[in-house]
Amino acid sequence: MIFVPRKFLNIFLPALRYSMVCLILVPLAAFADSNADTPTATTPVNEAPGTAPPKAEGSDDQLVVTQHRTKIGDQEIEYTATAGTLVVRRDAADAKPRASIFFVAYTRNGTKNLGNRPISFCFNGGPGSSSVWLHLGMLGPHRVPIRDDAVPSKPPYKLVPNAESLLDQTDLVFIDPVSTGYSRPAAGEDKKQFHGFEEDIKSVGEFIHLYTTRYNRWQSPRFLIGESYGTLRAAGLSAHLLERYNMDLNGIVLVSSILDFATIGFNRNNDLPFVLFLPTYTATAWHHGKLPLDLQKDFHKTIEAARSFAMKDYSQALFMGDALEGDAREKIVERMAQLTGLPADFISEHDLRVDSYTFAKKLLKEKQRVVGRFDSRFVGIDPNPAGSRAGYDPSAVAIFAPYTATLYHYLQNDLKVKRDIPYEVITDSVRPWNYNRFINGYANALKSLSEAMTKNVHMRVFVASGYFDLATPFFGSEYTFDHLGLRAELHKNVTIEYYDAGHMMYVHEPSLKKLKKDLTQFYKASTARN
Repeated sequence: MIFVPRKFLNIFLPALRYSMVCLILVPLAAFADSNADTPTATTPVNEAPGTAPPKAEGSDDQLVVTQHRTKIGDQEIEYTATAGTLVVRRDAADAKPRASIFFVAYTRNGTKNLGNRPISFCFNGGPGSSSVWLHLGMLGPHRVPIRDDAVPSKPPYKLVPNAESLLDQTDLVFIDPVSTGYSRPAAGEDKKQFHGFEEDIKSVGEFIHLYTTRYNRWQSPRFLIGESYGTLRAAGLSAHLLERYNMDLNGIVLVSSILDFATIGFNRNNDLPFVLFLPTYTATAWHHGKLPLDLQKDFHKTIEAARSFAMKDYSQALFMGDALEGDAREKIVERMAQLTGLPADFISEHDLRVDSYTFAKKLLKEKQRVVGRFDSRFVGIDPNPAGSRAGYDPSAVAIFAPYTATLYHYLQNDLKVKRDIPYEVITDSVRPWNYNRFINGYANALKSLSEAMTKNVHMRVFVASGYFDLATPFFGSEYTFDHLGLRAELHKNVTIEYYDAGHMMYVHEPSLKKLKKDLTQFYKASTARN
């Protein structure tokens, strides 16, 4: 029996199902007539059908190449888009295909020295999610506008140029792990060999090695960008690539990080998540005006008060368990009520332990509204006021259909990918996910990341956290990086930045712009010749 029960997976998988670092808020003017236009894209250099490059000997790869141009910031950039599948095989002795892995790569034209041009391998989470969210949300040359008020847009949906794309800083390769997107196991191959913590890291690592070799990128600065479960994958890959292929990295970007399931696994014998989520409860209550007046005045001072309470009085109170009685217990209950916006009697009835779903349901109960899980600034109608949970996430509902419809249109019309099989945006077919490595424990990649950072002292780590993320709380990321067991001098390689949004922080335009600025600085620092 593993200590990641199905109940917990049912909590974690939906968060990563749309998860993604995946939403981007367009300027307000773009919302004035958000439903009037069909999807549009940046200007192709030519409209001719894509042409495939020469195949490797004996290859079953299926690739389409198109040429485009776009504007990012003040730069006009011409780039090549390569979309299709690379076949991964067993080994040199057995060339039998194991799987075809779908990817979309954007490489800037005119690069004379690939050794000076970074390349970033990008993926989302789930497990079971394709890379559509990072691709059309945050990083790629196009993005899907999503309303910031939790009201879903009417189809047809728009695709607009992404002025905050990271293509001006790095080439981008978006990877769909096996069974997601258009990636599939080869005929006769058991899909279970790809569906697990270690299996997933190995297969994605094979793809990264193959792409790096095939496209001559061994001299390029290399980065990984992962989101949600993709951060767990990225941390594991940082060690695996170094050990298996002697491939070191310049940096990894972790968006809405989750490196240790113990930080989000609400269980009766695990008080840690209750402590780590409390500052996010405070941020959410602040946003919805549910805190006392003195705590509504200064957001950052209030968040710091919540951090302090969580680390000291609250964690000690939970540690005491039933031994906490009388006035001491009442003081904790009263302070929790002040910092969360929840009724004191409700907190007491729940024995000082309120999980994130219960909080999302209860905060605005008097209005029969539920707050979003990915982004708790979002509010939706509670369809089940008498139940213990709402049963849906209003911040997720607003994005799923727009991203799916727009992706199909974009792949077929702009990237010239013509396939009849479903593009698996998010799939349950990867389940059960193999966590056997963590029997009687919580899945985590702490050792892998710590070892990679210790062996590769030049590798930098960037962590992006949203204040309003009820899926992977910002305080959980702080806790995780304080418990990596790193030597003091290596902590300088870790950068944590915060955004006034949720799990998909790009739905908030100021956060999107801040993120682009922060990542530009991170890439420059990570590739600087010291």
